Amino acid sequence: MEIIMSVAIGLMFMAAVYLILSKSLIRIIIGTSLLSHAAHLLFLTMGGLGGIAPPVVAEGVTVADYADPLPQALILTAIVIAFAVTSFFLVLAYRAYQELGTDNMEQLRGTEDYE
Repeated sequence: MEIIMSVAIGLMFMAAVYLILSKSLIRIIIGTSLLSHAAHLLFLTMGGLGGIAPPVVAEGVTVADYADPLPQALILTAIVIAFAVTSFFLVLAYRAYQELGTDNMEQLRGTEDYE
């Protein structure tokens, strides 16, 4: 299962880098969001996908049987922060589009040699 997740994470990172390198501001924001989701999956996979029992130590449950709660808690916090940052970027992009009438990064920079 870890091999499949590793390939999926690699594909997500590849798509995120491709989107971040584009000229459209909306694609950059989507790429940043996709990059954060890929990092969350990477962290969850590194924490281990095995674990049958919930992360509660009780009678008769060995250490190898329960899931590690630390990566799950950290990922939940990171998801909330990533959602807030993505929302802020979307509002900022919408306001920039209202003011300037474009989402092309070359035009937003103010360079004269854009196409």
